[in-house]
Amino acid sequence: MNKQEFLTSLRSALSGLPKADIEERIAFYGEMIDDRIEEGMSEEEAVAAIGTVDEIRKQTLKDIPLQKLVIEKVKPKRALRAWEIVLIALGFPVWFPLLMAAGSICLSVYLVFWTLIIALWAIEISLVGAVFSAIALAAVHTVQGSGLSALMPLGAAIFIAGLTIFAFYGCIAASKRIIKLTKKIGVGIKSLFVAKEKKQ
Repeated sequence: MNKQEFLTSLRSALSGLPKADIEERIAFYGEMIDDRIEEGMSEEEAVAAIGTVDEIRKQTLKDIPLQKLVIEKVKPKRALRAWEIVLIALGFPVWFPLLMAAGSICLSVYLVFWTLIIALWAIEISLVGAVFSAIALAAVHTVQGSGLSALMPLGAAIFIAGLTIFAFYGCIAASKRIIKLTKKIGVGIKSLFVAKEKKQ
C-alpha cells in the first residue's frame, strides 16, 4: 500500500471523529511516512512500518476524550427550528429522567467492578495483618515460656503467609483485567458515537 492509499484508508476509518482530529492524524501520519522515506525506506515499507489502519483507529479512539465525541455528536449541524425546540422542551420530563437512569445504571455497574477490586485488596491487607498478629502471638507464647503453644500461631502464620502470597497475585491479575475491561468499555462507548456518525 502506498502513502496515498494508506491516508485515504485512514481518513475513511476515522470518519465520524471530529474533523480537526482527523486532519491532525492524517497530517501526523503523512509526515511520519515522509520522514521514513527520507531515512531510506521505500514508500511501501514506510507505510507497513506504521501499523494497520485499524490499530491507528483504536489508538485514536483511546486518545480522544469521550466528552469531545459527545459534544461533537450532539452539536446540531443546522439551527433548530422552533417546533423542534418546543418538542425538546415538552419531552424533557420524559427523556431527561430516562437519560439520568441509564447514566446511573452505567455508573453503578462501573462502581461495582471497582468495589470488587477494593474488597479484594482489603482482604489482602487483612491477611497481611493476620500474619503479623499470628507471629506476635507466637512470640508472646514463646516469651511466656510455653513454646509448644507457640507452634499453633506460628503454623497459622506460615499458612496465612502462603495464602497472602497467592491472594496478592490474584489481586494483581483481577486489577489488570478490570483496568483492561474499563478501557475496552470506554473505547466501545466512543465507537458507538463514531459508528452512529458514520451511518448518517
